[in-house]
Amino acid sequence: MTDKKHTIIHAIDTTGPGGAETVFLDIAQQLQLENYDNLAIIKGPGWVEAQLKQRSIRYHILKPYGFFAIPYYWQLYKLLKRENAALVHAHLLGSTLTYSILCLFMRIPLIATLHGRVDINPNERFVAIKQKIMRMGVSQLIAVSRDLAQYIQARGLFSANAIAVIYNGVEQQRYHTKMTGRLRSELNIPADAILIGSLGNIRPAKNYQALIDAVAELKNPKLHFVIAGHQKKDLMEQLNEQMHRLGVTAQMHFIGFYDNTPEFLAQMDLFVLSSSSEGFSIATIEAMASHLPVIATRCGGPEEILTHNSTGYLVPVNSPVELAAAIKYLLSNPGEAARLARAGYEHMCNTFSLSVMLSAYKKHYSKLLGIST
Repeated sequence: MTDKKHTIIHAIDTTGPGGAETVFLDIAQQLQLENYDNLAIIKGPGWVEAQLKQRSIRYHILKPYGFFAIPYYWQLYKLLKRENAALVHAHLLGSTLTYSILCLFMRIPLIATLHGRVDINPNERFVAIKQKIMRMGVSQLIAVSRDLAQYIQARGLFSANAIAVIYNGVEQQRYHTKMTGRLRSELNIPADAILIGSLGNIRPAKNYQALIDAVAELKNPKLHFVIAGHQKKDLMEQLNEQMHRLGVTAQMHFIGFYDNTPEFLAQMDLFVLSSSSEGFSIATIEAMASHLPVIATRCGGPEEILTHNSTGYLVPVNSPVELAAAIKYLLSNPGEAARLARAGYEHMCNTFSLSVMLSAYKKHYSKLLGIST
């Protein structure tokens, strides 16, 4: 333990890359309060641990045993006591449940950030018990969008006045418009091709099936779609079969996880989000920070990020024809695409910057800790 008197605990129960994990890392690294130390608690090795090391964030690995395993809670209890924990900030459902129990017992304030509807699964085992524990143990619930907050309220988990909305933010200085040729070279994409990017792990909510159908609808071999994100074997096999059946395999490049998001986006001409559900969308604001025109589906979070035909372009969920039409329209009207990109960048800086997000969280930290800001 460092020589600081108290510790703020940052906890998450996932280990791979993603939007929630990036927010967790940014807060643990950059939200510093005087006289308080930060400690991240994670459940195992992986991308998150690698990032903690790279960012020089102090962390501890403690593997969970289950929903209510006494030895696991005893180890966490001893760790929090040893660290003189003053506040816990948990992300996602698993960590929120774990620390709701622990913080209730230890009388430590708990901030819980939920990042998507998957965190409020009505089919979860023992859902009524878990929701009651959360209501008792969480001092402040944070939703990353108004849409998610309304969904949480509708599910009866928390009342509207118990939920605060804090949009995720990114550090816009990390994003740039300098092009590189890495992907064109690696994927053997012609120099005159138009690159359209998507970011997000290959999972059902990303609805890449609709994107593949849109590519088939466009019938334009000069368009190459590059999708970065971890792949799930079964779903990827289904997508490969769909691309082969529709004859668009040569135009679509699922490249797996890409370790440099700003560099990835700098190589794109347009960004597309085809999701069926998003609590927010870190990828969308990253694209806006990269000065890209953005097309996104009306799937929850994006409607709060983009204003249609002002800071981006919105299309209905699961509508490949309208998605294809939007892509064709912006590529056929470069002046309009540039206008949306400029307006999107300005809106992102004013509303979705990392500094705005950190300032909002700091107010909640200070209130629960009883310190002045």
